[in-house]
Amino acid sequence: MILSEQGKSAEAINVFQKLTEDYPELPEPYNNLAVLHASAGNYDKARVALERAIRTNPAYATAHENLGDVYAKLASQSYDKAMQLADPNQQPPQKAKLAMVRTLTPKGGEAASPLAAIAAASAPAPVKAAPPAAAPAPVIAQAAPAPAKLPPPPVKAAPAAAPAPAPAPVLAQAKPLPAVAPAAAPVLASAPAVQLAKAAPKAEQVQKEDADGADVIKAVENWAKAWSAQDMKGYLSAYGSNFQTPKGQNRKAWEADRTARIEGKGHIKVTIESPQVTVNGNTATVKFRQKYVSDRLSTTGRKTLVLEKQGKNWLIKQEQSGS
Repeated sequence: MILSEQGKSAEAINVFQKLTEDYPELPEPYNNLAVLHASAGNYDKARVALERAIRTNPAYATAHENLGDVYAKLASQSYDKAMQLADPNQQPPQKAKLAMVRTLTPKGGEAASPLAAIAAASAPAPVKAAPPAAAPAPVIAQAAPAPAKLPPPPVKAAPAAAPAPAPAPVLAQAKPLPAVAPAAAPVLASAPAVQLAKAAPKAEQVQKEDADGADVIKAVENWAKAWSAQDMKGYLSAYGSNFQTPKGQNRKAWEADRTARIEGKGHIKVTIESPQVTVNGNTATVKFRQKYVSDRLSTTGRKTLVLEKQGKNWLIKQEQSGS
């Protein structure tokens, strides 16, 4: 990020490229690499990097939104070229298509519009939060919180335009509906009674769910502590026998890969922040913000763990980053 702000785009690209090779399971380096390519006008390279980020984590919303901006820009360029090659005496359909594409971006589809939207996903920390610049954590993963600010300029403009013609059909359909309304009334009247009957958990059940939630958080914290201490036995024992390894990798191969990535590091610290637990029987889902700091990398991002109760222990069944 510092190299990028200093205008050293080539060096910044090399850094992010190296990060994608050292940590291929992280989607953020691919996303930030795409930002730099897009800023230089290399939309095809940006597209490839974003598609790799999505393959790494299909739930990474930032990459999906940025890929949409890149596709819109590529489409705009293609229709511009088609307009240049078309017969000037005819009204080619490309003109209407180009106008439609440009509604996806502000200022009539100018080149700066999609780039500004994508750049916002990569560099929110240096611009809006100067104090965190002292901490290394925001270097890569600040791409994750940006999606909340990314959609308004380019993406949400299209949905705003689409619903505009819709009110007329909706009002037209509203007229014949009164005949159905009386039939719906008894359903609505009876529904609360059924819901109240089902939504009356016993005190013991509530206490059990609270206790299970506390046990789940404790299991996740122990997993993070074992990771930080490079305690591979404790770390690997946190995963259940039915753990879904990335890309269907063999369990032994995955354990060997994780051991090579964790053991021997000079320093590792994994911190869990703001965990949110949902318990459903013997299955629990935990969503939290993970801070990872080592002597080579500092990153912050969202993570989701799905745990299953096996005996008295909650063990990890699924692991997803960026969601």
